[in-house]
Amino acid sequence: QDNFLFRGSIRDNIIAGRAGLTLSDAMRAAHLAGAEEFIERMPNGYDTYIEEGSPNLSGGQKQRLAIARALIHNPTILILDEATSALDPESEAVVSNNLMRIASGRTMIIVSHRLSSLTECDQILVMEQGKVLDVASHATLLERCPLYRQLWLQQNRHLDGRAGRPV
Repeated sequence: QDNFLFRGSIRDNIIAGRAGLTLSDAMRAAHLAGAEEFIERMPNGYDTYIEEGSPNLSGGQKQRLAIARALIHNPTILILDEATSALDPESEAVVSNNLMRIASGRTMIIVSHRLSSLTECDQILVMEQGKVLDVASHATLLERCPLYRQLWLQQNRHLDGRAGRPV
């Protein structure tokens, strides 16, 4: 949830000191994280210097760099804890559209209160007060889990609820 970026270039913040990683590796990770477009608009691209705490970046930009940093290590298990919470809807769509590519060949655990970011997950755990209420796909949970259905409808009033189509 907190995306710590250190003083240095954007490239250095993505590579984070791991030996043997190249600019190409950083660019691949940034692409998957939906960060390449804003990086390429920066004055010096991947060599743009950022300060500790990165006041020259938006919350969404910091979050996408943190996702790129996690992806560059090509982990077999990736845990995303509210990874899209600071993203604007357009950036969230970019990251969400890349999730299937990000998930390829790895186990992903996504913690999110934003249910729209979970619809493509194989299994969703619905929890209330620390207890698991149900485990199933998005479609199944909409059918049989009252809490999930209620939360989905609250968050997606502009959609038809089930298929995610505008009304």
